[in-house]
Amino acid sequence: MTAVVPPFAARNPLDRYAAFAGSVAVGVALVLIWMSRLAVPRELYVSELGAQGEPTAVAFELALLLVAGGGSAVAWSARHVRAWPPLLYWGSPALSLWIGCAFFLIASQVTCTSGCPLPYGATFTWQDFTHTLAAVIAFAAACWAMIQMSFSREHRVLARLSLVAAIAVAVIAGTGGLFSLFRFQVVLGSRLEFVATTVAIAWLMMLGAVLARQKLRAGTVSAAAGEVPISG
Repeated sequence: MTAVVPPFAARNPLDRYAAFAGSVAVGVALVLIWMSRLAVPRELYVSELGAQGEPTAVAFELALLLVAGGGSAVAWSARHVRAWPPLLYWGSPALSLWIGCAFFLIASQVTCTSGCPLPYGATFTWQDFTHTLAAVIAFAAACWAMIQMSFSREHRVLARLSLVAAIAVAVIAGTGGLFSLFRFQVVLGSRLEFVATTVAIAWLMMLGAVLARQKLRAGTVSAAAGEVPISG
């Protein structure tokens, strides 16, 4: 018989380096966001950490840049992964992640104004509208990537964790967003949004780590198969 390298693992060693580096970058971003949140004594939504005039604005911008850059590296490593249902087969988790990262980049550069008012009614500004829209699209793209990854045949454990993460982020972030929109239970809404952000970034970090490990193992199998042919 002939040894076969799983299609999930690309043979290019740069893929595993990209997955590892991306996972580390996203992990650092999560630490920065948590440190920024703990440094602020009042309740606030995640985007407010980067609002104009906030002492955490620089750290938050760096965190979003790390998410955009690290997420793009992880997406590059996952570019061969496809979901099997016809509805999800169009595009790929990597494409969804790249779209999300692009909008996280926009959100990092177009921050909300002080207090991050909702972009409608008397508080409307194009700056807040742009930031909010970018953040919503980024989260939606990330959730779609999780759903796509949950239907990937290459790694069952990762697929299950991705499904759990997708449901958690969609439900928690959606609830927090509705609370914010209707100005209801703002404190609870801000905490829900922070939890959803943590889950999404942690999932991306986990994805990079799993890809790096998978590709390292596949590279070892490929090298061994090349050196000692298996026949039978």
